[in-house]
Amino acid sequence: MNAPLPTHVLPTFQRRPVPVAMHDALKARFGERCSAALAVREQHGRDESPFDAPPPELVVFCESTDEVAFVVQQADLYAVPVIPFGVGSSLEGHLLAVQGGVSIDLSRMQAIVSLQPEDLTVTVQAGVTRTQLNNEIRHTGLFFPIDPGADASLGGMAATRASGTNAVRYGTMRENVLGLTVVTPQGEVIHTGTRARKSSAGYDLTRLMVGSEGTLGVMTEITLKLYPLPEAISAATCTFPSVDAAVRTTIQVIQMGVPIARCELLDANAVRAVNKHDKLGLAEAPMLLMEFHGSEASVAEQAATVQEIAAEHGGQGFEWATTPEARTRLWTARHHAYFAALQMKPGCRCVTTDTCVPISRLAECINASVAEVDASGLPYFIVGHVGDGNFHLGYLIDPALPAEGELAERLNLQLVQRALAMDGTCTGEHGVGLHKMGFLVEEAGAGAVAMMRSVKQALDPKNIMNPGKIFST
Repeated sequence: MNAPLPTHVLPTFQRRPVPVAMHDALKARFGERCSAALAVREQHGRDESPFDAPPPELVVFCESTDEVAFVVQQADLYAVPVIPFGVGSSLEGHLLAVQGGVSIDLSRMQAIVSLQPEDLTVTVQAGVTRTQLNNEIRHTGLFFPIDPGADASLGGMAATRASGTNAVRYGTMRENVLGLTVVTPQGEVIHTGTRARKSSAGYDLTRLMVGSEGTLGVMTEITLKLYPLPEAISAATCTFPSVDAAVRTTIQVIQMGVPIARCELLDANAVRAVNKHDKLGLAEAPMLLMEFHGSEASVAEQAATVQEIAAEHGGQGFEWATTPEARTRLWTARHHAYFAALQMKPGCRCVTTDTCVPISRLAECINASVAEVDASGLPYFIVGHVGDGNFHLGYLIDPALPAEGELAERLNLQLVQRALAMDGTCTGEHGVGLHKMGFLVEEAGAGAVAMMRSVKQALDPKNIMNPGKIFST
């Protein structure tokens, strides 16, 4: 396998400048919403990845599909790259302007286009965040369950095929996007899918676009499935003598068919970090944070079953959070784990993994990976959506010490090789971006990647849609 690039080094890309004529056309159309200010450009040239890259030349703040189409038409005319931007929370360098060009900021596209509570569907503009959506539909008794942690835009979540803490019960963005409005690389507006729950009509363009990371078009509107709010919700924490015991508990819970809604692992390092960051008093040991949805009776039954399984694996201190305030506090702390861990090593950057393996191999994969990082001496933390076999190992590195970045990448390489050997994936939810291009060939095979390239070439012959991501050209 080809080792990934060190965290402080980017591939060498040919940058494509924005011609004066294109700049003038965008300025004439958008006025102050077309910015070349360095501060604005730098904001749109950085995400949560460990990569540093020069910022885009321009940032355009769009407010409608027609405006996005105008920008892309100009980019097509002059063969200039365009990079969609939501809130900037991606972890794999998706929004970095590695070939220059224009960042299309969709954050002002925040309209709920249409809501059909009787069909359990909603159509939103791409800049709507998951929190905004749930706040605006709460009165209907429905909610959108996909929760990647960050308050990401729904356009960005669709682009990376995000999932998160609820995926074990509700699935990922792949299962929950019914249709899209997309601006193609030629600036044409197309619609994929319908509000129907299934279709056999032609190629599934919706699934093609979901997870394409902005490389095939710009998603401007998304039609989503909604779900009834559960009658009862209960969260619980349980500590374990080891990460292995916590993971084996999870495996048994899933194999027994318990319909648990969330099952999150935090190792002792992650618990220590969130305790300090959120001023909690959790026992600083490997912990499962779980949530149960359903009727009062079914929630009680699920919880009793899980508690019994946990006890068989040494789980103790089973504590309940039944009020909305207590549950919110726990899940907020879980969502803060990444930033809380960064504060444990001031000035550090984090190299994150998000491998996913078949649930039966999860304990083996985590145990071997923990042994390797413990032996290395590099600070780290583990969090994971372990209910579906997905976990994150975050290596904390000093960006001023290249040796630490190279060590983290070697550990990451070994972890991904292990996951692939177990018939898993190099990325369960973050996407390929810049960081995992080398792994994609190993996972999918040269023939499959060649087919992906053919699709990209057919739809985007000028290679203007977020170039340099997923593939190196």
